Amino acid sequence: MNVPKKGVCPLPVLPALPGDKEAEFYGTANVPHGKVEVAAYKNYAGADKTMRVYLPPDYDAAADARYPVLYLNHGGGDNDKAWTITDPAHGGFANFVLDNLIAAHKAKKMIVVMPDTGKCASRVPSAPGKDDACTQEYLKDIIPYIDGHYRTKASREGRAIAGLSMGGFVVLHTGLPHLDTFSEIYVYSSGHISEEDFKTFEENYTPLLKDPKTNDLFRIPLYMAAGETDIALFNSERVLSLFNRTGIRTFSVLSTGGHEWMNWRRYLWQTAQILFPDCEAR
Repeated sequence: MNVPKKGVCPLPVLPALPGDKEAEFYGTANVPHGKVEVAAYKNYAGADKTMRVYLPPDYDAAADARYPVLYLNHGGGDNDKAWTITDPAHGGFANFVLDNLIAAHKAKKMIVVMPDTGKCASRVPSAPGKDDACTQEYLKDIIPYIDGHYRTKASREGRAIAGLSMGGFVVLHTGLPHLDTFSEIYVYSSGHISEEDFKTFEENYTPLLKDPKTNDLFRIPLYMAAGETDIALFNSERVLSLFNRTGIRTFSVLSTGGHEWMNWRRYLWQTAQILFPDCEAR
C-alpha cells in the first residue's frame, strides 16, 4: 500500500478567511506600522525597474535582526504599486494586513517584496532548464538586490513566493523550477488559460512533481485559492488536479466572490499566518 508521508515541517492550521464584507483586518489600526520603500534597480536586460519593499515595524530599531522574505506578485495590468494601494476595489493594503497580523502575533515579522513583473510575466510555461524573463530577473536582479540591501535570511527557508492572477504564472514558472531558492509557493486566482499552455506545463513539470523528493522541498503544502465565481477558478482547478495526481501536498481554498481584491487581500491575510514555519532547515 502506498501510504502518504508527512511533510518536513509540522502541518499548520490554515486560518478561516475573514468574511467578504470584513475590513478590519486590513484597516489602519492603532498598532506599530512598518514602512514601504521604493527600491530602484537596473535589470539584467538593462531596463530601469522599481519594486516596493515592506519593512516590519521594528526593522530600524532591531539592527541585528534578520528577516524572511515574501516575494509578492501583482496581476496583469498592474505594477509594483498594486499591493499597497489603499483603495478597496483596486488595491491590496498589504502593509496594513501585515502590520495588523504582526501586532496580534499572528504572523512572523517579515520583509515583503513587491516587484514590477508586468513586462516579463508570461502565460507560456518555461521549458525545463530554461528560465523565462521573470525568473531571470528574480535570480539575477531582484533577490540579489534584496539580499544585498536588506537584512534578510538569505536562504531558501527564508524565501516564499506568492502572486495573484498573472502573478500566479510568475509563481508557478519561477517557484516550481527553483525550489532550491524558494521553499513556499502560494497561488491566488491563477491557472493556465489555454489547453495548449496547460499541456505544456504538464509535460514540462510532471517529472519534477512525480519525483518523491519534491514534496520534501515544500515546507508548507503548495497553496492555491480562487473565488467561486472567479474567472480563473476552472483553470486553477485544472492545475491543482495535476498537483493532486502527482502526489504533491496542497492547500486548496474556495472562497466567496470572484477575481477581485476582496479575495486577494483575504488570501494574503490567511497565508501570512502560516509563512516561515519554525522547523529545521531542509
